Amino acid sequence: MEPMAAAIGVSVPVLRFLLCFFATVPVSFIWRLVPGSPCGKHLYAAVSGAVLSYLSFGFSANLLFLFPILLGYASMVLYRSRCGIITFFLGFAYLIGCHVYFMSGDAWKEGGIDATVRQCVVEFMGRQWSEGHDGTTMELVVTVENVMGYGRKSWWRWHWWDDGGGVWRFDDEVPLATIILNGQRKRGFGRNLRNDGHHHLMGKLSGLFTQVACCMGLYLYLVPKFPLSRFTDPVYHEWGFWKRLGYQYMAGFTARWKYYFIWSISEAAIIISGLGFSGWTDSSPPKPLWDRAKNVSILGVELAKTAAQIPLAWNIQVSTWLRHYVYDRLIQKGKKPGFFQLLATQTVSAVWHGLYPGYIIFFVQSALMIAGSRAIYRWQQSVPPNMALLKKLLAFLNFAYTILVLNYSSVGFMVLSLHETLIAYGSVYFIGTILPIVVILLSYVIKPARPSRSKARKEQ
Repeated sequence: MEPMAAAIGVSVPVLRFLLCFFATVPVSFIWRLVPGSPCGKHLYAAVSGAVLSYLSFGFSANLLFLFPILLGYASMVLYRSRCGIITFFLGFAYLIGCHVYFMSGDAWKEGGIDATVRQCVVEFMGRQWSEGHDGTTMELVVTVENVMGYGRKSWWRWHWWDDGGGVWRFDDEVPLATIILNGQRKRGFGRNLRNDGHHHLMGKLSGLFTQVACCMGLYLYLVPKFPLSRFTDPVYHEWGFWKRLGYQYMAGFTARWKYYFIWSISEAAIIISGLGFSGWTDSSPPKPLWDRAKNVSILGVELAKTAAQIPLAWNIQVSTWLRHYVYDRLIQKGKKPGFFQLLATQTVSAVWHGLYPGYIIFFVQSALMIAGSRAIYRWQQSVPPNMALLKKLLAFLNFAYTILVLNYSSVGFMVLSLHETLIAYGSVYFIGTILPIVVILLSYVIKPARPSRSKARKEQ
């Protein structure tokens, strides 16, 4: 495998992982064809997930997953009224310990890979199912079928990384799994895809495979041109300000194509399994939708008009999970969410990724970035209609602000170490940190006028 790995510029462990990740597409398709009761599908999914995990990371990876799997299920059986809290805190403590012990970020930075990212998915799954049962009256009977089903969800989640399937909400997954596993034909999943939806499915998959090839090709082309080691290279510091800022943009732009590539494969695997189906359009004739598996909108990220739009386009399923289980639960009744809820949510995401200074700085930066962008957007919305030019100018400034701060901040996520992060940020005079803070402070001084209500509204 060494010649092949050298040919595409990756290490042998990463190549092994990529081959297994590509294999999730046919493995997911075969899952749809497994005959018999749901137990058969559960068994196939659990075994195939364990085998792919073993091929990618070794036997120890499967042992690593056992604790969060058993913790989640045992908490639901033994102490259902508090199983969500138990799974959240003990699972997070275990995950943090593994991050520290295995130093997963160093493995990624040095071109390697480890199983802690897969473990993050298992943690997410365990928490969402525990949260779904927490305090409910839902009957949880310990049977062979539901134990296998839980194991299937745990090990098969590794197929899709943190990409889509791993973070569906409990109340979203239960009816979907019931429909698919029991072969029920209801509206939404009930139309025969072999007749009116087959060619749409093939078209969707063809588009995704083309996207996979383009993303992989662009990433392999760009990554040698914009290495992360350049940030500590004396040549980089001899450049002018705008060239250094431009390099930061290109480094962030290059890194994102790796994720677009991975998430595109993940989306294809989920769709071909049948779990990506999300309903039908209202058109005549109706067309099938496969949005449940979507985890990124490339144009939505690269052309985001405001920083607040980025979580809606990047790592969509994880963003949705964090919003539901963290952000929304921190909002006090009768009050609007503020910076505290945003910062707390981003901090949880940082710890989930790993205890590296670069991760923590990036996610704190992202909270500042979104808060600043919201302030600019409020100014933009307060501009009266007769000042359209000013409104367009503020919209452009918000777009430029988002591009600048996002790519500046992403350097910390990529280099990870505190020393390298501060060197990179300092090379552009910490502009991506200072600018959001200045905008946020200005928003307390220049408060946007509230839009006047129409006469008809006042009369109501």
